[in-house]
Amino acid sequence: MTTTTESPRWFTSSYSNNGGQCVEVATNLVASRGVVPVRDSKDPGGPVLDFTAGAFAAFVVGIKAE
Repeated sequence: MTTTTESPRWFTSSYSNNGGQCVEVATNLVASRGVVPVRDSKDPGGPVLDFTAGAFAAFVVGIKAE
């Protein structure tokens, strides 16, 4: 496993209407770590879930199909 000091660059979807029910993602870590971290935008110091790039891509495809 490669160690990196790269920090997540968090962003909220442009589709978010700022209604307080948002998540933030950091896609900049896909290349270096193979993960997409996700966190609650209301609790940036709270827990972070790391999804594999494939799992996150499948999630996005599923959401777009709705």
